[in-house]
Amino acid sequence: MTAKEYLDQAYRLDQRIDSKLSQVSSLNDLALKCTSTITGMPRNPSPSVSSMEVAICKIVDLEDEINHDIDALVDLKREIVDVIKKVDNIECQTLLELRYLCFKTWEEIAVEMNYCIDNVYKLHRKALSKVKVPEEKTVQ
Repeated sequence: MTAKEYLDQAYRLDQRIDSKLSQVSSLNDLALKCTSTITGMPRNPSPSVSSMEVAICKIVDLEDEINHDIDALVDLKREIVDVIKKVDNIECQTLLELRYLCFKTWEEIAVEMNYCIDNVYKLHRKALSKVKVPEEKTVQ
């Protein structure tokens, strides 16, 4: 695993969490739309599960997955912070933190660090060359 692939893991996990949160929101909307109809007609003898019950079960399962992913993201970010702290250049550390922990765009980083975009790209290449990916992460 390259340094960039290693550092990008947090962003990808964050995207998955956002996607699952969007799914929960959609399921909540669906659950709120569910209504029951009361009629004098006889019911079908086969047991059917209400759509609201199904939606609520899916919401609970998805929220459990989200909580697990959030825990994993916090652990991964802590690990990435430790790796970034081992880089011997403070500007490189700052750039890596802004990009891979705060998920800032290159333009936002350039403004924050008061660099032109080309210098940000150069500093990024330099920073990546200084990152030491943990041994257990390199074999995959």
